[in-house]
Amino acid sequence: MTDQHGIDPRAKADPRNRYATDEEFYASDRTDGGALDEDRPRGGDRDAVKHPWTWGSIALVVFVCLVIIMGIAFFP
Repeated sequence: MTDQHGIDPRAKADPRNRYATDEEFYASDRTDGGALDEDRPRGGDRDAVKHPWTWGSIALVVFVCLVIIMGIAFFP
């Protein structure tokens, strides 16, 4: 089986074993001018780096820490 698709040589004459080449397969769903604009063009201005924590998540972490500290303080 030296064929690139691994077809059994005994089945070569079977018309059901018609495999498209890579170019045919990938070109089947593209338009004639198949080039697309870049989603994120290189270069240009960058957005300011945003901190991943919001005030809500910070408040939640502080609340959980307070509950743990108060639990230790009141129930030693």
